Amino acid sequence: MPKEEGHYTMSLDEVMGEAARSKSAPTREFHIVGGLHPRLRLSYYTDIIRRLREAYPGVHIKALTAVEIAHLARIERAPVREVLLALKDAGLTTIPGGGAEVFSTAVRATIAENKLRGEEWIAVHREAHTLGIPSNCTMLYGHVETARDRAEHLLMLRDLQDETGGFLTYIPLAYHTENNELAVEQGWVGRATQGVDDLKNIAIGRLFLDNIPHVKTHWPMVTPFVSQLALHFGCDDLEGTVVYERIYHEAGARTPMEMAYDDITRLIRGAGKMPVERDSLYRPVSGERAAVSGNGGGAPLTAHRAPELVASLE
Repeated sequence: MPKEEGHYTMSLDEVMGEAARSKSAPTREFHIVGGLHPRLRLSYYTDIIRRLREAYPGVHIKALTAVEIAHLARIERAPVREVLLALKDAGLTTIPGGGAEVFSTAVRATIAENKLRGEEWIAVHREAHTLGIPSNCTMLYGHVETARDRAEHLLMLRDLQDETGGFLTYIPLAYHTENNELAVEQGWVGRATQGVDDLKNIAIGRLFLDNIPHVKTHWPMVTPFVSQLALHFGCDDLEGTVVYERIYHEAGARTPMEMAYDDITRLIRGAGKMPVERDSLYRPVSGERAAVSGNGGGAPLTAHRAPELVASLE
């Protein structure tokens, strides 16, 4: 809330200052998500995207979850389509998959009662796909959901992908217990998902979502060790170096805040895979880094073509 301890709203200059922290290493993508600010207008976000695009013309911009986009549509009293068109015109490349949680109405009433309904989340991504804006998709597991809830969630994702083909990646996200009311109410503070559940969600996602090209593991969330194992459970995509990650670390993650490029490639090679650097659209990156990774400028690599041979990193 506005007067609550810890609240903040970043100015445009502060956003650009944080982006400048990425200059210490080659950056392929800015990933931008936030809360639902009651007063910030769409122009605040388009100005951010436009400034970033001007300052970093080669960097992709993945920004704003479906929840945020629908919120902006309400503030602007405009259709979701108009909001997406404005963001795309400003330089948006893709949208992230956050805010999906689990689509079950009963589950959302417990963990995310003020967020979009599952069908509304799907509708925003459908609109994005029809406008040529690809997106990721996610599922948050390890809280109050059942196996049936998970299966129904995956089915809704698969059905939309059959319809639009706009999802690039599926990312299962492990629930973390620090600093959120649900964990306190349930007595879960300090509890974590087990590695076997993390790996099962990767494997089942790969088998069930046969029409989504990539499955990603997020090492700041499940640890680099589990992410390395995930490369043998159907995952072909590894979170990149990451300059600064807030969400999971504020929820109790004990993993490093960032990982060096060489450490990531070493992790992938240690799993017996070939690292291939990519951009946000899963195109292999040409140049020195690609040569180091051993890609050699080949064709785009997908989970279906050679999951046992490759692993991409952002």
